[in-house]
Amino acid sequence: MKAVVMAGGEGTRLRPLTSNRPKPLVPVLNKPIAQHIIEHLKRAGITDIVVTLYYLSDEIVNYFGDGSDLGVNLIYSVEDTPLGTAGSVKKAEKYLNDDTFIIVSGDALTDINVEKALAFHRENQSAATLVLQHVENPLEFGVVMTEDDGRIRRFVEKPSWGEVFSDTVNTGMYVLEPSVFELMESAKSYDWSQDIFPRMLAESKPLFGYVLEEYWTDVGSLDQYRQAQYEMLRGMTKLPIDGTQHGDNVWVGEGTEIDPTARIDGPVVIGANCRIKAGVTIEPDTVIGDNAIIETGARLEKAILWDSAYIGKNANLEGCTICNHCTIKDDVQVQEGAVVGDRCHIESGAVIRTMVKLWPDKVIEADSQVTSSLIWGSKYHAALFRGLGVTGIANIELTPEFATKLGASFGAFLKKGASVTVGRDAHPASRMLKRALVAGLSSVGCNVLDISAPPLPLARTSVRANNAQGGVHVRIDPDHPRSALVEFFDKSGIYLTKNAERKIETIFFREDYGRTDMEEVGEIDYASRVVEQYTQQFFGQVRERDVERRRFKVVVDYAYGRIATVLPELLGRLGCDVIALNAYSDWNRSPKTPIEREALAYNLSQVVLTLRADLGVLIHSDGERMSLVDEKGDTLSGARLLATMSSLVAQTRPGAKVAVPVTAPSMIEAVMRRTNGVVARTKTDPRFLMTLSSLSAENVAMAGDLDGGFIFPDFHPAFDGMFAFAKTLEMLSWLQRPLSEFSAELPPVYLSSAEVRCPWEVKGKVMRLLTEESSRHTDSRAELIDGIKLTNSEREWVLVLPDAAEPVFHVYAEGQSQEEAVRKAQEYVGKIEALAV
Repeated sequence: MKAVVMAGGEGTRLRPLTSNRPKPLVPVLNKPIAQHIIEHLKRAGITDIVVTLYYLSDEIVNYFGDGSDLGVNLIYSVEDTPLGTAGSVKKAEKYLNDDTFIIVSGDALTDINVEKALAFHRENQSAATLVLQHVENPLEFGVVMTEDDGRIRRFVEKPSWGEVFSDTVNTGMYVLEPSVFELMESAKSYDWSQDIFPRMLAESKPLFGYVLEEYWTDVGSLDQYRQAQYEMLRGMTKLPIDGTQHGDNVWVGEGTEIDPTARIDGPVVIGANCRIKAGVTIEPDTVIGDNAIIETGARLEKAILWDSAYIGKNANLEGCTICNHCTIKDDVQVQEGAVVGDRCHIESGAVIRTMVKLWPDKVIEADSQVTSSLIWGSKYHAALFRGLGVTGIANIELTPEFATKLGASFGAFLKKGASVTVGRDAHPASRMLKRALVAGLSSVGCNVLDISAPPLPLARTSVRANNAQGGVHVRIDPDHPRSALVEFFDKSGIYLTKNAERKIETIFFREDYGRTDMEEVGEIDYASRVVEQYTQQFFGQVRERDVERRRFKVVVDYAYGRIATVLPELLGRLGCDVIALNAYSDWNRSPKTPIEREALAYNLSQVVLTLRADLGVLIHSDGERMSLVDEKGDTLSGARLLATMSSLVAQTRPGAKVAVPVTAPSMIEAVMRRTNGVVARTKTDPRFLMTLSSLSAENVAMAGDLDGGFIFPDFHPAFDGMFAFAKTLEMLSWLQRPLSEFSAELPPVYLSSAEVRCPWEVKGKVMRLLTEESSRHTDSRAELIDGIKLTNSEREWVLVLPDAAEPVFHVYAEGQSQEEAVRKAQEYVGKIEALAV
């Protein structure tokens, strides 16, 4: 016996599930509907199967091939124009005219007992047997009325309630004799229910209905699609479920890892190679496709996830469908009945409301409330560059394909023939992305100098040392350990200007980069003198003998970073007695959060006290930033470290200029005034500190921020924790005083900060209203360097700063006491919340 699988349907009612695939390839429990049917036919002993195709036929042919992987022989019959349900089978007559055959829909699920249906057909010597089933709502089906012996006496196609004389409907499955082909002409359109069966009934041909006792459901709508999954999970069919069963009806695919603290209540299906993180909750009737990543604290209930889904921390998905390659960021809610199409990207805090449908490739901004379906729209973010560069979840958002295109865009901006240095940190994902960037750069004719994996300060200095026109560095984002960060440098080794970033974005979005002729593809060389070049520049700006005479005893915490391969030699040449902590590279153990850095700093302080060292240093963030510990074991970080470093500069270079962001405490001005120094305030973005430092006319002695980043422009206009520590030793050797005394001279600092979320669409209104209000304040001075800063007195101010990449306002305040600083910050949090309504 042979079978026909009808697989030509478009599945318009299932869109956006079927936007990129035919309905028979829509997965149910991680397997296409048509595959369930083909495998069931094979279990019934049917191995010769004709598949009729029309919509996206190549997709089905490419997926199943000749059927040998499933142990069957597939023959495809492709319609050039629609021939109807019967005409499409007539087209394949030559494969079916030798025996009884069965027709099964490729977009409905069933576990029909084929032998019983065939026995009924032959017992009644039927020419055509329709497989029927009783349903609750027959309005969407063809109603069939039969005699007691099963002989069909009437058809009513898609009846109204006034025409519902039976709840027995046509399932679209038939057992047929080849004689039915005599009722059709080739290349004409025929429908079984509307043309062939009514004619057979009128001609009194043997036409019977077999009432199905097994499972059948038509996956005709999005609700029915979800319901089919739930029914299979609950064992309402005999169709097998792939995976190894664990505990209470939980099926898990090969290679999947589930954290012991995750809670999973069956029935649940989890595909292969998934990662279920700590604290995840998976409620009953949830299906997760292959290669999914479910982050800490996420909750899924009755959710259907297809392959390669990324679900962020504390996201909540209920009764929804998420298609292939979707990224759902932290704290997102996707409500019941919602459908998210292929490759959609939903930013943190967004809410997808009930029954909303997102067509493929949509990007939903953070904190958005999506209340209606989106069919048309852009595939990419409005801004490619965010923060320090291009950032995204590694291998989810920042993929090799994305990185190759990004590299080509940067190369096109620099022009063919430009030289570019490319480096990375030690993480495998960074290596992967770096290689893709190199491919993109060379494809547009740029020559690449691969500097391997040096600390970030060395990557910056190598740009200038090798006379390159630009540089690229890939690392794990220091503020978001799940994300990769691609940073782009100009010929000085500092961040690109905003104008340059916009030009690269334009090239990227327009794909306006030209591939070169194969003879002009860029060369790839490997740098061999990165450390040597850095060391040479380093000692050109440090008075080595002055530090060496002081014979400092220092404790250095390398924070498991790559500086452990560079800094020991530098400190050795400076004559330091060094006690090393965590002096080997291990990305997994390196501090990734402020809490982890504080823990290392506390341990460092204990070692400094125990060993009676002169001072200690923790260098982190890939060598860019540092925290100090004085000889009394007190940790200097944040505002106090910035003020202490400013004091050292003021006393060793009277009249010097230091640059700090607008968020720095007002004591910096007081410290610098002691020796006639000056302070330049910049925007909070680190690139503005670097840009100012790079301008020789500004004559900046030092620039610093509140995160332990320091720039000494005489050496290089970029953050460098190693050089900053060497300059600290140099200044202490000149002043002949312990570090604790400089910190003790400073007045207390009382700072407070807060964040308040605000929808994108009202951020501009809030800023306008706050600006108007500030102009009416006669007791305060307004500054508009970055955001709105209102200063009441030298040590009393508040700054309201809209975030450039997120729907957030940052509020910073300084006061005469900590309580006053907190009160002032919260006052403006309240104002923003009120204005945002």
